[in-house]
Amino acid sequence: MRPNTRQVIEHFQMTTLPVESTYFIKTYRSKTSRADGSADGSAIVALYSDEPRSCSLFHRLKYDEIWHFYAGDPIRLVLLFPDKTSKDVILGSDFLNGQLSQFVIPAGVWQAGELVAGGEWGLFGCTMSPGFVGEIFEGGHYSDLINDYPERKSDLEKLGVPENESTLLPRGYEN
Repeated sequence: MRPNTRQVIEHFQMTTLPVESTYFIKTYRSKTSRADGSADGSAIVALYSDEPRSCSLFHRLKYDEIWHFYAGDPIRLVLLFPDKTSKDVILGSDFLNGQLSQFVIPAGVWQAGELVAGGEWGLFGCTMSPGFVGEIFEGGHYSDLINDYPERKSDLEKLGVPENESTLLPRGYEN
């Protein structure tokens, strides 16, 4: 028997990321830093779940982000590229049927994520170098993205940052 969602959240002592709404726990922040003071690297373990709902609302980062699938049900990443193309990536353990265990999202690509329909929970990790700080994050409202990606209307309605909420993380935020 596998654990239920609440057990996973409690086991890892997860909280919710601001703006994008993913359950997560910081697992690594390098002791070494870059000239600007930011960490050389960082890592988190995170969770998408159906109940309580956990997903990643549209956002983009200034640096590449490496995703790793760990356990549970597959997750879907929705990627919106600067050239106005888009694609879905499925992370999961069924690699013989095209699911990926690892994927790099390039800097500047709008990204959102959620469980594949019918799933209960999916556990994954993200690593970055340089390390994550709030200043490299920008959330995306539906109204900011719909003109460039009209074919993704349903994803943007469901996974866009709500119009009345900020698209920026709190000043000084890091995970």
